[in-house]
Amino acid sequence: MSITLSSASLPVFQTALSNLLHCLNKAEANAAARKFDPNVLFAARLAPDMLPFAAQIRIACDAAKNGTARLAGIEAPKFEDNETTFAELQARITKTLDWLVTVPASAIDGREDADITFPVGRDKTRTMKGEAYLKHYALPNMFFHVVTAYALLRHNGVDVGKTDYLVGDLAGA
Repeated sequence: MSITLSSASLPVFQTALSNLLHCLNKAEANAAARKFDPNVLFAARLAPDMLPFAAQIRIACDAAKNGTARLAGIEAPKFEDNETTFAELQARITKTLDWLVTVPASAIDGREDADITFPVGRDKTRTMKGEAYLKHYALPNMFFHVVTAYALLRHNGVDVGKTDYLVGDLAGA
């Protein structure tokens, strides 16, 4: 059986975001155990010029939903980027996961050679074929923000490891 565009995208986005949600749940438990408000993580950064933790979560979700929508040739849901609590960030991931399961594989499969035009910075776009877009932009972009969020949690003392990043809830099994 050959690989399909949907099998290379939907479950990968879903797994990465589910594992990210697992890491956020561990961060919340860690904050409770250490007696601090997890919302202080919102502004966490590894460098002064990088986007903060909350933005990493938002962009990881957007990369998955917008990447999927572009591959399928459909509109992605619009989120307001107005989360102000850790619980709202967790809800954003869940909302993204809930939407991803509504996209049928048939909407994506066969679009390997479709032209996908997407924004890259302010007032710029790029066009790539569907398969190249998935492999060389959508997935790497989503993973960049997921791993950055993971690194921020780890840097701030949350007990997450590689297994949490890779297998999420199965990490403790």
